[in-house]
Amino acid sequence: MLDTLAALPFWQAFVALWVIVMARSNATYWLGRGAIAGWQRHRPGPEPESRARAESLIRRLGPVAVTLSYLTVGIQTTIHLTAGLLRMPLRYYVPAAVVGSMAWAAIYATIGMALVEAWIAAMAGSWYGIAAIVGLIVVGAATWLLGRRRAQRGAPSPVE
Repeated sequence: MLDTLAALPFWQAFVALWVIVMARSNATYWLGRGAIAGWQRHRPGPEPESRARAESLIRRLGPVAVTLSYLTVGIQTTIHLTAGLLRMPLRYYVPAAVVGSMAWAAIYATIGMALVEAWIAAMAGSWYGIAAIVGLIVVGAATWLLGRRRAQRGAPSPVE
């Protein structure tokens, strides 16, 4: 499948990836909504104040977290599941998911596909693919190490 996506023109790969990630993230959101609905049916009584505050917070700030989750690795599913569990209104969730999915699809249709092609070339024994992957690992590790050193010294980050 990755070979097929890599062979497509950018806009087709973008649309295919956007559809895939929208389906996945919305399925996760609705899984959370369904889980909380089932739990509430079996747990009668008033809603705890802490949960009401959490729901209020996710209604106000959650769309930003949803949008930015598409740029992360490892917590994306948790954020979408939590948005569903906390019943984030669809008027906030859907636009945030659309924008985030578009960013994700654009990144993966460009940089992501290049990485996949490099990985496939590396697995086939191409020195260019191996060099590209090693180069990315070295740059990522150096960036991470420099960030840690700055944080340990208490130096301001370049963003400030």
